[in-house]
Amino acid sequence: MATASAVAVNGLKLGTTSQAYLESKAVNDTRALLSDLCRQFYNLGWVSGTGGSITIKVHDDSIPRSQQLVLMSPSGVQKERMVPEDMYVLSPNGSILSAPSPKPYPHKPPKCSDCGPLFMKKKAKKRLISWAKRSRNLKYKAYEMRDAGAVIHSHGIESCLVTMLNPLAKEFRITHMEMIKGIKGHGYYDELVVPIIENTAYEYELTESLAKAIEAYPKTTAVLVRNHGIYVWGDSWISAKTQAECYHYLFDAAMKLNQLGLDWTTPNHGPIQNTKGISGSCGNRNISVKAGTADSNHKYEPSQRCVVLDIEGTTTPISFVSDVLFPYARDNVGRHLLATYETAETQDDIKLLRSQVEDDLEKGVNGAVPIPSDGVGKEEVVAALVANVAAMIKADRKITALKQLQGHIWRTGYENNELEGVVFEDVPEALERWHNLGIKVYIYSSGSRLAQRLIFGKTNYGDLRKYLSGFFDTTVGNKRETRSYVEIAESVGVDKPSEILFVTDVLQEAVAAKAAGLEVIISLRPGNAPLPDSHGFKTINSFSEI
Repeated sequence: MATASAVAVNGLKLGTTSQAYLESKAVNDTRALLSDLCRQFYNLGWVSGTGGSITIKVHDDSIPRSQQLVLMSPSGVQKERMVPEDMYVLSPNGSILSAPSPKPYPHKPPKCSDCGPLFMKKKAKKRLISWAKRSRNLKYKAYEMRDAGAVIHSHGIESCLVTMLNPLAKEFRITHMEMIKGIKGHGYYDELVVPIIENTAYEYELTESLAKAIEAYPKTTAVLVRNHGIYVWGDSWISAKTQAECYHYLFDAAMKLNQLGLDWTTPNHGPIQNTKGISGSCGNRNISVKAGTADSNHKYEPSQRCVVLDIEGTTTPISFVSDVLFPYARDNVGRHLLATYETAETQDDIKLLRSQVEDDLEKGVNGAVPIPSDGVGKEEVVAALVANVAAMIKADRKITALKQLQGHIWRTGYENNELEGVVFEDVPEALERWHNLGIKVYIYSSGSRLAQRLIFGKTNYGDLRKYLSGFFDTTVGNKRETRSYVEIAESVGVDKPSEILFVTDVLQEAVAAKAAGLEVIISLRPGNAPLPDSHGFKTINSFSEI
């Protein structure tokens, strides 16, 4: 077996590249795991015919993840017959530290997978960075793909065929399937979107298109390659394996639903009507009425294939948010943080709040107070957090740190039957009507996606989430910025932004959405702020007018 020279590699400490470390328990355990997974994936049909590959980081608590070694299965070998000694050991930058010894005829000489340059994508400052290395090193670009702990490349037939349902599609979309919950950052009511890139004659030539897909879809944990397969990554080998199984299940489900004439991209999976295929164009429907025209009763009949709705002042009274939700969050911040302080979720909330408060203090934001370090004690930390959150709520700040924490507090309130979502009486009927027409409906609110799902999941008219295809929050951008609506238009897959109807009660949001090319209607509800006389937008008092 070839060995590494005892020199530092990209800042690695000497011990991690030494022969002793390459023969350590951490490396040997990962070798054994990798060979076991290759056999399992062969039985699943993911790596048959010597295709596909797996790469795993050598987990070692004493070494930062960015400096951990990478083990990769070789290319062009029978995956089900692999043994631990057949694996390559790579440095984080893709240099070969250890290579398997050749086997006698008819075995081919060992070869590091052509997947190498695709696996080895480095994350720096939250942006994808790649560099070319011709000759042998071309195959080993940067590894850290979204700070991954493992990457799986499958040739499973489901991942291949699903890209053929529509040869022009650039995305796979599916919603309201239980297995979506197995994909990181997604729930049952979310719309799962997986980018599709075109295949090339040589696998390493996919590197740049893969990089662009990852940059364009920051929430994805997979990329499909047409007529080829899929790349899936996760924080660990367990996460990558779990998600890969869920993706293959969902692809298989989409193909079977397609055979049955059912639409997997809509919440109720009803009959396909004029489908444009798997690209997931909003609703996959052609609604023929004239956009924005009004009949004799002044009812507007949009031709949009999507409707995007604001919540506060549009689907829900402002008073419910201001008089019920905000006070509940404000009054329960301390209780919630103390009760859940040690959980990973709350620690993530605190980390986000710390970052926001530090920024606020630098900018001199009114009401911001320093948050002591954890070593001071959780009571002192919580007290400072409560003061900052109260000031943020009072100022009605639309910031992710606050909205994320509020969502978690409200979840407890809904679970304890202390809260019930409120929508106007015309909302359920309109949602059902649009749903039956095949028009997809999305929510865009400054509240977190969790908070949105909670409101519509338990309303005074029951669970309305079955009519909704997805949720957008401030992670796509501020609601008063045009770029946010451009991002939404790109996410829902319409051909033109004008195929989206946006309904809001806020004039500045309407202006931003119109600038992005969306059709816009302003909602006039009791308690909403008055509009200037020359606002220039169509208005409604009820969704029944749409």
